[in-house]
Amino acid sequence: QVQLVESGGGLVQAGGSLRLSCAAPGSIFSINSMAWYRQAPGNQRNLVADITAGGSTRYAASVKGRFTISRDSAKNTVYLQMNSLKPEDTAVYYCKAYTPISVYWGQGTQVTVSS
Repeated sequence: QVQLVESGGGLVQAGGSLRLSCAAPGSIFSINSMAWYRQAPGNQRNLVADITAGGSTRYAASVKGRFTISRDSAKNTVYLQMNSLKPEDTAVYYCKAYTPISVYWGQGTQVTVSS
């Protein structure tokens, strides 16, 4: 099954920054929206931010003003710039891509924020 490829996770102190990247293989065509989700242990997977093909964005209330989603459509890549990180941002972050006929996920990348 085709998967998106994520990178950029890691361990950072509270107040620090990380930048996540997610690349879709060239075999995936006609990507519309792309999104980042996160899942903390014992919790469900929740939307963090998404971006349409036209560049419209939306954010979860908990990250608005701290996180920025962007995309390079020519490279089928989406980014998540995370600033002012808090311990409650600790989770596995997943990338998601939508096409007219399917949905694709990445394998997840761990983000750990220490206090």
